[in-house]
Amino acid sequence: MAAPRLMAEELSRSRAEARGMLVRLLGAALLLGSAALAAQFGLAGLAAKWWLGDVRATGALRVSAFGMPWMAVSAVLRGFFIARRRVSPNVVSQLAEQTVRIGAIWFALSRGAALDVGGKCTAVLAATALSEAVSCGMMALFYRQEAVSAFGSGPARRPADDPAKRLWEILWPVEGGRCLASALHTAENMLVPACLTVYLLAAGGRSAAVAQYGNLKGMALPLLTFPFGLLGSLSVLLMPEITQAHIRGEKKRLSALLDRMLRLTGYFSALAGAVFWVWGGPLADLLYGENGAEAGFYLTVLGPAMPLMYLESMVDGAMKGMGEQKAVFRYSLWDAVLRIAGVMLLLPRFGMRGFLFVILLSSVYTCLANTGRLLRVSGVRPAVWRWLGAPVLAAAVSAAA
Repeated sequence: MAAPRLMAEELSRSRAEARGMLVRLLGAALLLGSAALAAQFGLAGLAAKWWLGDVRATGALRVSAFGMPWMAVSAVLRGFFIARRRVSPNVVSQLAEQTVRIGAIWFALSRGAALDVGGKCTAVLAATALSEAVSCGMMALFYRQEAVSAFGSGPARRPADDPAKRLWEILWPVEGGRCLASALHTAENMLVPACLTVYLLAAGGRSAAVAQYGNLKGMALPLLTFPFGLLGSLSVLLMPEITQAHIRGEKKRLSALLDRMLRLTGYFSALAGAVFWVWGGPLADLLYGENGAEAGFYLTVLGPAMPLMYLESMVDGAMKGMGEQKAVFRYSLWDAVLRIAGVMLLLPRFGMRGFLFVILLSSVYTCLANTGRLLRVSGVRPAVWRWLGAPVLAAAVSAAA
């Protein structure tokens, strides 16, 4: 998040200072990535035993830690290319990463049939760490080709505005928010099966609870978020444009960018929601066979909420592009707290239907809070009909047809 924003700022000012900013970002990435590696590797045993409640996860946590430094450096280099409006290096490296990951996982699981569950999880996450290293290597090769055209042949120079302070102002709310949200989501992921177990005492207990939660998290939600891949790419590419328009005070350009982003998101997400609402059941049956009935129900229920989910994600990226990461941090914190409270109150009484209600309520809150803040900060006048009303009407007509 910090790399594309800071690089976009420096590239619009000075090539030498932009090179100096990139050097400092890479140093911070190596430091943070190495610290994450050491912490996760050292605490893996305790985390597996006390947080996950399964010591078999120890090996998986330890081996996945070796991917952390590669992920951190790749994030900075991807931010550099995004700031340069260069899409192809990120696309090629991520395709290579996924190809290596899938191939390595297939090889490890096909050759490791005798492994226990813990060994198989360790093999899967070892493949993930390997794919991160390959992706980082490819990004470094692309950077070598791009460096001269981006920075010229001159030496790096320290940016005039304190780079450490600017980096910290982005890092602490974004990373602090993610760490806190991760901790709260971990608590949620532990509470959901426990509360579902209370509801399902007469119908299988914990095993049935874990199966239902797995159907939602592992089967239904990946399908719901799959179409967002297209919009997510747009959000990443828009961030440097929004940042520059905001810094330069170009209110008309900023308003046009935000209006187009929100309108496109509304139409795309409403159409995707209509597709899942109408064809969620048959799609789950096609992909998952006899195990897809429950996932199909989740798709049908959550499909109409996709405009709120997608709008919230797009607005989140736009706000961070405008330096509103502290507001995003506050809203995500309150959202996580409300979700945990909803899980504890509703799941023991209503089961998965209560959890679906919690997801819908969370989407409404985060979408309204983030969008309201974005409009206030940017000065853009709300156009509910253009951004949500007309797309929902078009989606309703499509669903009826």
